[in-house]
Amino acid sequence: MGLAVGVSALLLTLFILNGFERVISDKIANFDGHVRIRHFLNEPISSKLTSIDSALINYNDEITVSSFIQKPALLRKGNLAEGVIVEGINADQEHFIKSILVEGEFILENKSVVIGKRLADELRLSIGEKIVLFDLSTLNKINKRLRQFTIAGFFHSGMTEYDKSLVFINTNDADILFDMKKSVSGYILRMQDINMLDRVMSSLNDQLSYPYMIMNWKEKNRALFKWMSVQRWPILFIFGLIALVGIVNIVSALSMIIIDKTRQIGILKSIGITRSSLKKIFLLKGLLIGLFGGIIGSLIALSIASLQNNLKLVKVPEDIYFMDFIPIDISFLNIINITLFAIIFSVLASVWPTKRASKINPSEALHYE
Repeated sequence: MGLAVGVSALLLTLFILNGFERVISDKIANFDGHVRIRHFLNEPISSKLTSIDSALINYNDEITVSSFIQKPALLRKGNLAEGVIVEGINADQEHFIKSILVEGEFILENKSVVIGKRLADELRLSIGEKIVLFDLSTLNKINKRLRQFTIAGFFHSGMTEYDKSLVFINTNDADILFDMKKSVSGYILRMQDINMLDRVMSSLNDQLSYPYMIMNWKEKNRALFKWMSVQRWPILFIFGLIALVGIVNIVSALSMIIIDKTRQIGILKSIGITRSSLKKIFLLKGLLIGLFGGIIGSLIALSIASLQNNLKLVKVPEDIYFMDFIPIDISFLNIINITLFAIIFSVLASVWPTKRASKINPSEALHYE
């Protein structure tokens, strides 16, 4: 049971780390896409970039390519104003925002806008209200570019950076607001299979050169993903020590059994049992402890993971963790690996007590009290 607790703690740690990384990765990828292509100096680029089609000619059915317009703006309602990032998107990019829409409708026509719920709460905005977006690049000029929009809906992703700053409008409205002259800020690539990312990046780098910049969602948020990668190992080490305690207990338990059974071991040796047979008895005991400890620990971890995923028992602050509960992603590969390590180390932990048992002298053991 000591080993089972260690195994379950280690597995739950891995499951939680996997869950956090998946949820954060999915949310960022939903907003930013898997790959973004932009001008190196954030200048407008052509709305028809044929080199992208050439690079993705072998992935036509597996990758969606959409243009976007992204510029800073000032959102104003009466005396209230807030700096925002306006993103003009096409109809084929709507599905991921619809999944996080919490109020209103996702309509980006007739000068409609969809904003984050947090931003709406700060500015005390409601569905159907009129707001004005100013192009920040013209605020200090005589001829300011501005456009009035109607709030159609609120979205909530749990990621404060996006919920408080992003505003979605139609690309046609964005083109007029920022005077893009039918140009775009860049392109978003969304993949059905994320495993093709490296191949797609390689193809794009071969076809596109300066001044175009190609960046995937992990590179754009490098600091965040680096932090998640770095913090994984200390956490695994700390919780791995719990499993180590269980393995150390195996050594002490088997040693106590040998001391307690010294007379019986002496009788077995006196009637002819060989050293190898005696070693097999204690190695088999270590194997069984490791096997059942790994299995029971895995079952405990799976039970807790299922309860958390279904009932969401453990909550976390959404402002800090980008989610309101702890997600647990079960990995059967992790279960197999941890169980195998538990069995191997349990057998290794049995070696020293086994050697001690095999060296017991029958004549001394029969006098043992």
